[in-house]
Amino acid sequence: MPESHRGLKEFRHFREKMNQAIHAAGNVNINRFFALDARSYEPGALDAKTKELMGLTASMVLRCDDCITYHLIRCREEGASDDEMFEAFAVALVVGGSIVIPHLRRAVATLGDLSES
Repeated sequence: MPESHRGLKEFRHFREKMNQAIHAAGNVNINRFFALDARSYEPGALDAKTKELMGLTASMVLRCDDCITYHLIRCREEGASDDEMFEAFAVALVVGGSIVIPHLRRAVATLGDLSES
């Protein structure tokens, strides 16, 4: 398995394992926040793909590589095309400025890994 695919597999495994540990701790406020986060991305007036693209853009502006990776995975799962994701990247650059460029580079690398997997 190429190194990049191992990275995505490890990302998913770590995220799932830690989310289980966080939920198991039983903190009501944390569990409520996680539930709110999940529900926010469900289809409503906006479809799930659009919401994931919005999450991707916001994550790039906030410069959270874990969040970017998560939303890239979800965008792909929701059927977002590379062109749609690159438009989201463009919005993130306009909103966030040049500080977003290193995160754009990593996002494009991750997008390539997703396309190969």
